[in-house]
Formats: sequence, C-alpha cells, structure tokens
Amino acid sequence: MKPILPGAPWLIAHRSMLGINQPHKITLNGQYYVIWQNQKGEVFALDNICPHMQAPLSDGWVCRDRDTITCPFHALEFDGKGRLYRGDKTDNQAITQPLELIISNDCIWTYAGFEPRLPIPELHQTVVDEYEFLGVTGEKSIQGEFLSNLMVNYDYNHQNGTHKELFKITSCDVSYFEENGYYTKIKQELKRADNTLGEIIKNPILGIFPKALSNTLEYAFPSTTVFFAKTPIGDIAQTHILYPETENRTKTFILMYAKVKNPMMKFLFKNSVLRAGATVIEQDTGAVESLYPRQKPKIRLPNEEIMFYAEKLYRDW
Repeated sequence: MKPILPGAPWLIAHRSMLGINQPHKITLNGQYYVIWQNQKGEVFALDNICPHMQAPLSDGWVCRDRDTITCPFHALEFDGKGRLYRGDKTDNQAITQPLELIISNDCIWTYAGFEPRLPIPELHQTVVDEYEFLGVTGEKSIQGEFLSNLMVNYDYNHQNGTHKELFKITSCDVSYFEENGYYTKIKQELKRADNTLGEIIKNPILGIFPKALSNTLEYAFPSTTVFFAKTPIGDIAQTHILYPETENRTKTFILMYAKVKNPMMKFLFKNSVLRAGATVIEQDTGAVESLYPRQKPKIRLPNEEIMFYAEKLYRDW
C-alpha cells in the first residue's frame, strides 16, 4: 500500500500494553512488526516475518535470557537488531529489519523508516507533567480508513448523535478555535440532561459530570487528541491515539490520565473513566464502520471548518 502520511510520528503502543517478554503484533501502514519488552523495560521491534520461511514471529516466544524472539516454525532466534542467534553466539549482520523506536514517557513512537517531518508532540509531555497515568482503554482496530477516523475527532457535531445516549448531550458549542500549523486548540461548551439512576449505577462517572461542561481539546496532528475535562472529584486528560494499520483499517486506543483530589475516590474514578473511554471508542467505531462511501456533503453544520481544517492538513501532506 502507499504509506499514509509518511514522516509523521506514530504512537504505536504504551509500555503497559506490552507485558513482559510477550510478543505483540503491530501493523502500521501495511507493514507487520513484532514488538516486545524485557524485564528491564527495554523494548525491541522487528519485521514480523521470519526470513527463513516467512512465519509470523509474533506467534513465537521470547527467550528472556538472550532478549531474542523465537520463530514458532523452526525455533530460530533473532535479537533486537535482527541478527540470527546460533547456539552460543550472534551473527554480525542483521537478516531481518529492526523497527527504529523512540520511547518517551512510556509511549513508544516510530517513524517506520521515513525521514521525520514532525517532531514527537510536546502535548504528551504537558499531559505527563501534570497528570497521573491511569491506564489504557478502548484498544481497537476499526474497519475504516484513517481520514474518516481522523475527521471524527475534529467533528464537533457527532457528539449530539453518536454520544447522545451515553452522556445525554443536549447541545455542543465551540467558543474558541486556535490553529497553529499542525497544532490546534478548541474550547467546547456542552450541556447535558440528567442521567437515570440505572445509567449512573452502570457507569458511575456519569454521576459526577456536571450538566454544563467547559472542556478543552488539544490536537497534535495526525495522531493525538487530548480531551481535558474538570469534574467535582478530579480532572481528566483523555488522550486519544490513532494510526493507520492498512488502507482500510485504523488502530485506536486511549491513554487515560487524571488528577484526583480525594485519594479515597481514586479507584472508583479510575475504573469509571476507563469504562467511559472504552464506550466512546465503541460508539465512534460503530459510526465509522456504518458509513457509506464519501460523497460531497449537501448540508453544512456549525463548526465544520475545524473538521475540514484537519482534512486539508491530511490532503496537503
């Protein structure tokens, strides 16, 4: 496939998603990789195809004594530089290609071999400096091309339909829109109706969201959307990640960060926001996967210039 946005930095995983000495398959721009982490927190990644008879290395296992990945077909071992391990020594030359990684604040980034056109977004450092990491939620491969998924994140009208049932949204207005190249900042005003007791019991975070919310969203094109929200018991920085797996499949997950004022509420707050984030992903997925092929719109809605701004960045790349 033709690479989507070559030279963009892609956040392909968080350390917590990898486990220890467990092969993990990654697909990025039509290429397949295997990634693993050892006990010391070192992370390695190679082309996922064994150069002998093309078995998927991600179906194999990690030798913890040598930090090697083992092919499931013939038990051939390769180190993190793609060199074959032979009994008691490692070859000098790589025969399978390593994937160059950049690790920052436990986030694992790659340019997948392309010359970088954008730096790793500073927005992630801002979040880490101010908030505590709660966990990853909503990891999913969406059957939909990258641009459609990207535009959903910049669409300030889909909340009124896609997320209406969950959050009881009655109105959504944008009071501020700042564009600065590949960085964008939005201020959003939401109004909500009351949730039923049953809905709050099912997802307790609904009980702490006020009926009027003033949220901030910050974007680092093309991978990152951070939703900043304040609640009576804590502040949220929901970091929504996208990257293209193939032409018609997009990977997404949420890195959830928070500042909780009352430590006694932390456990309830954590579980609730992670569950709400996963539900948002499911609702967005259903919307994207149900779309028919794109046509020229015959209707315009408020604030759509934000969405079309993101589309222009994509098409002008």
